[in-house]
Formats: sequence, structure tokens, C-alpha cells
Amino acid sequence: MTMDNTVTWFEVATDDPDGAQTFYGGLFGWTFAGDEGPLDYRLITHPGGDQPAGGLFNTKGEFPGHAIFHVQVADVEASCAQSESLGGKVIRKVIDDGAGTDFAYLRDTSGNVFGVFHRR
Repeated sequence: MTMDNTVTWFEVATDDPDGAQTFYGGLFGWTFAGDEGPLDYRLITHPGGDQPAGGLFNTKGEFPGHAIFHVQVADVEASCAQSESLGGKVIRKVIDDGAGTDFAYLRDTSGNVFGVFHRR
């Protein structure tokens, strides 16, 4: 069972997903599989892993590349509000991505970007 407020996912975003897949697959032995959701998103499994632990997101040049961690939360809206009350900033929020996940990208008070998500 996964606990809320725990880092449970990582994401690499790039406008060259094939190149990133070759790089990270060669460097760490990660394997990649397509996701069934509406985005161009590849699920990453590390050697010895029994399920995906991360994702490779094709930004299509619409967002800057990044490598970040994601924290599973009970409520994305509440986490965004709490982040802002603590001086953070909501960069992008999506409630119901069409695949049953709410998520947001946030910036902390030092300028670091991270994600929060809740799968329904």
C-alpha cells in the first residue's frame, strides 16, 4: 500500500523522448513501455522492478525539459492551496487528465520544481 505524502514517482520530460530513452536505458538499464493515457508518455521500469516507477514525457517543445520527483497526495487541489500558502507557486494544474489522475507541477520557495498527484 502506498502512503500519501510519499515520493512514489519520477519523471523525465524532453522534446527528444527517443534520445532520452536511448540515454537512460543505456546508462541505467531502464526499460520503457507505452502508457494507455492521452499523453505521449512512456512508463519506466528499473532493473529488478516489478512495476513502473517513473515516466518519460514528450513535451513536444511546449514545456521545458526537466527531471523531477512526484509526491502522491490525498488531494491535489488542497496540496496546491497549501503550497501557495507556504510561499510556493502552482505552475500547472490538471484535475482529471482523462486517465483518472489529478496532478500539478509546483515550484517551492527556492525555485525547485516538483510534482504532486492523486490517482482516482
